[in-house]
Formats: sequence, C-alpha cells, structure tokens
Amino acid sequence: MGAQGHCDPRFARVRKVFENHFAKGEELGAAFAVHLDGEPVVDLWDGVADRHTGRPWERDTPALTYSCTKAVTAAVALMLAERGEVDLSAPVAEVWPEFAAGGKERVTVEHLLTHQSGLPVIEEDVPAEEFGDQPAIAARLAAQRPMWEPGTAHGYHALTYGFLVGEVVRRVTGKSVGEFVAAEIAGPRGLDLWLGAPPDVIARAARLSAGERRTPGGATGSDGPEAVRAAAELPGRGPGDPMWEMARAALDKGSVMNRAMGNPSPGKVKGGANNPAIMRAGWPAMGLVTTARGLAGFYRDLLAGEIVRPKTLQDALRPRVGGPDRVMFLDSAFGLGFMRPATMFFTPGKGAATAFGHPGLGGFVGLGDHRYGLAVAYTMNRMANAVAGSMRGYRLLEAVYDSLP
Repeated sequence: MGAQGHCDPRFARVRKVFENHFAKGEELGAAFAVHLDGEPVVDLWDGVADRHTGRPWERDTPALTYSCTKAVTAAVALMLAERGEVDLSAPVAEVWPEFAAGGKERVTVEHLLTHQSGLPVIEEDVPAEEFGDQPAIAARLAAQRPMWEPGTAHGYHALTYGFLVGEVVRRVTGKSVGEFVAAEIAGPRGLDLWLGAPPDVIARAARLSAGERRTPGGATGSDGPEAVRAAAELPGRGPGDPMWEMARAALDKGSVMNRAMGNPSPGKVKGGANNPAIMRAGWPAMGLVTTARGLAGFYRDLLAGEIVRPKTLQDALRPRVGGPDRVMFLDSAFGLGFMRPATMFFTPGKGAATAFGHPGLGGFVGLGDHRYGLAVAYTMNRMANAVAGSMRGYRLLEAVYDSLP
C-alpha cells in the first residue's frame, strides 16, 4: 500500500527511498519528517511499532532517539546563556562548587558542551536503582579527575554530556532539563518531545529492536586479529587507522569507548531502552522520546529564531573542535552542543558546510540546515549497526538534498 502521510511532489524521491527501505526488509517501523522554510513538505510513516504484537506505527508514534537528545539539551543551555543565567565561558564550579574537585576548577561550561572536559566515563558503576536520580549520577562525575587536560582535546561524552550539562541547568534553574523542555520548548510549541516520558507516551512508544548483532565496525564474534580486520572492513589497514582503532575498541569491553557508552547501562533493566524506567528517566544525553514530526519541529523553530535568537544560534554553530575524537577515533566536530558534519555526522555534500544537529545510536537523525531552510528528522525501531547515523538515514538525507532546486 505504500507509506502513509504526506509528501510534496517536489520530494517524490524521498517517498521512493523511504518505501524502498521497507520493500527491501530494512525497516520494521519508521517515520520521516521534513520542513522547508518552515513549511511541512514530508511527513511519512509506515510499518510496525512493535514487532512482537504487530502494533502499527501510527502518525503519533514516538521513539527513544538516543543522542538526538543532545541537541535539545544544548538548546536549553543556549536559552539560559541568552538570558544571562549561565556564562558559557565561566568555570562550571561557579554554579556547581563540588565540581571543582580533582583539578577541574577551570573547566568551563563550554568545555562540557564541546566534549572537552575529559570526563567521558563514569568510573564507578551506576546501579539501576540510581537511574532516575540524575543529581546522584552527576555527583559521581564531580568527584572524578579528568582523563585529559580539559580544553586540550575532545572526545565524545556519550552519556556524561547530559549529566554534566543537566546538573548545570538544575543548579541554575532548579529544574531538570526535561522539566525545562516541557515548560519552555515542547509545551508552548505543541511539540511531541519528552525528556522523561509520561505513562501514556511510553505505552504507545515504538519498541526498539536490534538489527544484526555486530560491533560498530562489523565484527560478529571472535576477538582475535581476524575479527578486528573484519570489523574495520578495510583490508590491509591496521593500527593508526581510525576505523581499525574504533573496531578494536568495540571488541574491548574495557575500552574508553565502551565504558563511555555503557555506564549507566540500560541493559541492567529488563527490556533495555524499552523499559519504562529508561524512558521516564529523561537522561539529557540519550533519553529524548519524540516523533519525527516533533523533532523536525524543534529544528524548524530553532531555525526560525523562536527558541534562541538567530545570532545565538549562528555563534553556537561555529565549530569549536574538530578532528580525531579521543573516544570514538573517527573525526567528529562540535559547535556548542551541536554536531557539525564530519565522519561521525556524515551528511550529503550540499550540507557539508551548513548542516548541524545530532544523530542517535542505531541510526536516528535530527538535522537543521540554515542555508536551505531545512529541518529534518528520522525515527525508526530497527536499530542499525551504527554508533551514529546509518545508511538508511543517509539515503533519506541525500534524497532530501537532491530534491532541492
């Protein structure tokens, strides 16, 4: 029958790509939304929200979008900076005195937003009973020493980004990031965005399913040299090559990369990220539950100057760091909380200089492009073998850019 929803004839190739993913068996359920200069031009959905029950993906089916969350958390920090409530260049310890422990007295809020604080890992294992207590998790980070001198390198703070920035927000406003988003971003704009999903949203949320069980580079079983080469998918390359190093780290349970992405671990609760405890926890680095329409609407309003002033956004998109990532090995680039195009946020050529946003583990995408007036979001429930982005998401982005005049 084809995908449900609306697609402007100018973006017919987007519908074709979206439907082809289902025809080829690459999707279970998914949604894709695009705004062009503030107008909705694509709003498609198809498939099942739960492969076990066959519950269909509906127009308003939300999903946990992992690191797409980071862009929304960044917007909260920018709003507070605009109001003069947070000085991004000031030490974190000015609003969070305990954070100065371990030689971190000169770490700034900007260091947190740009993944330069040297705190990509929570050293102590976070127990499941603490998952809903963000201040307690933040306190663990406040007591740690940084892994590198803050401000001298960047490395992806996969989970700690949210607890760090979130505690700054809480110290300044008395609210969690999720409470702030509900009161000042999602609520006033009618956006389907939740950081800390209520029971009715959790009940209709998509249930995420793993794809082929492989490491981020592609290895499936052994931890020997042959598996590492297979994982890198780059025959003849070895130590020093970013893909090889990333694959090797993926196979090492004790690597900084795996520790950064695995503590606190949703795997400690039954059902993992599908467990209600995870969806209501509202972790500000990976807990955003949203629809494709809601996430695209966030970028639409951001581009329109309705969340922060255009000048504030323009400055936030200025790349602060770029190049090899100390945690992920691949090239990454960041403005203030927003990813900029690089290997970890791969975008079509037309958007290479002007796109921004944040992908999410397994293939989720949230993207804005101020040059073309684009606001784009892709949600799904068949997780790709990808730390950030996926070929499905990339093909859809490519079709969007190719549809522009």
